[in-house]
Amino acid sequence: MADATVLKSISNSSNNTERALSELMGVRGALGVAIVDYDSGMMLASQGTAGVLEVAAAANSEVINAKQRAIKLLGLDDSIDDILVSLTKQYHLLRPVKAEKGLFIYYMLDAANANLALARLKLKTIESEMLFI
Repeated sequence: MADATVLKSISNSSNNTERALSELMGVRGALGVAIVDYDSGMMLASQGTAGVLEVAAAANSEVINAKQRAIKLLGLDDSIDDILVSLTKQYHLLRPVKAEKGLFIYYMLDAANANLALARLKLKTIESEMLFI
């Protein structure tokens, strides 16, 4: 679980966090984005459809944790870059925040309107620029 220092850092850097989430929401087809603690499933910040995001954040925490267990069981010396869940009408991207262990960015897109390659590139760029200090 993200500790109190991380939560305080997110609060102190709310301008950075809000800017990052706004940039992701500015990508064509974006439906919602959240920063999630993958141990607890709790959403720490979000933009978009709040009710759906809360449920999806908690559920997708299980996806991140399951993949991390699989990597460990396989004895791989590797980590998750991102996970794509491709549904009929939506894309769901899950990207662990490398600068802050225990957090991931959950990004929900409309498959009919989104450019998946552009969305993944934007998510990677935003994640690498996020500050939690």
